Amino acid sequence: MANQVGKSRFAAAVAMVFTIWGAMAAEVDSVTTRKVELENSIGAINQIFNQRIGEGIERANPQPDRDAGYDDFEDVDEDAYCDEDLLYTELRKAIYQSLTASWGLKGYDLDLQLRGLLAAQSYSLLLNDSIYRDIDYIEGFSLNLKELSDVVNIEGHLVGLDKLGHFFAEGWRYFELTHFDEEPIEQALAWGKEQEVGKFGYSTTGVFSYADLAANFNGWRFWNRVLLEQGDPLKGVIANFFARPYVACRIQIMDSIRNRKIVRAWEQVARFDLSDYIDGAWDEGNNCNSYADPFIEAKVKARIAAVDPEFFCPHSAGHCIDARNKYGAYARYVLHPSCLTASGS
Repeated sequence: MANQVGKSRFAAAVAMVFTIWGAMAAEVDSVTTRKVELENSIGAINQIFNQRIGEGIERANPQPDRDAGYDDFEDVDEDAYCDEDLLYTELRKAIYQSLTASWGLKGYDLDLQLRGLLAAQSYSLLLNDSIYRDIDYIEGFSLNLKELSDVVNIEGHLVGLDKLGHFFAEGWRYFELTHFDEEPIEQALAWGKEQEVGKFGYSTTGVFSYADLAANFNGWRFWNRVLLEQGDPLKGVIANFFARPYVACRIQIMDSIRNRKIVRAWEQVARFDLSDYIDGAWDEGNNCNSYADPFIEAKVKARIAAVDPEFFCPHSAGHCIDARNKYGAYARYVLHPSCLTASGS
């Protein structure tokens, strides 16, 4: 029976491989790397993405030929100023360092970029040295076709760089569903779970990552804050009242005077800081994984026991408690059951 199930899953995997390859995310081993001392990478990450956000904002604004004089603004249509669709497009292209905003391996490509940019602050582990080494091609074909993501220390949390790909790419998809399709945030969270059951998890790697879902949700919070047209559901009324967007449409005083017309442009009015989003639920050592079947789970747990007999997930019940308080009613969408019920005693 188990053999028949395996053959069926393999046949489905082969049929899906070419369409799924472009959407794959990497897995991360948060157990083998647990005792490695890593420098806090928050500063480097913030610098990378604030620079990219600035580039995206600049490209989203009309660019007159300065050598020809400021009269070029006279030919700029009013609708060209502060175009929201263009802003979101250029921000995504800049963040992903891509010529397109949507096509291609956005989250995975971003993961690969960060592996190079943060190589001095991260830890790289081969699949054959990881807790996933016994998962074969039938059980997790995409896991065997790509390398594991590197691990970094972000504010004391051991996080895979794949989570930043989820944060920006899948977070954007959540935002598309709520902002453009006007779906409730619960619908976006449900979509994220479907992806982990399908092409991002069970169907391709055999692993369902709740930490991916936590990163996705926080990515939605990031994109929602770009213009902050609706409040953050994880913040109270007062905190939302005083919150500032990352980007605002501002009158350009000098350009307006020179051109004798109102000239507006997007400006970055708040700096991006990943500390506003990161928490212990991004760490798969706290926000435990689930597995496609008992055979895969048994293999992984056997390797975990061999690597660290004293390791138990969640590694930090305190981080799970903090995450439950942070996510409130949404905790059930992003936390593994063992993190939802973790006790501090």
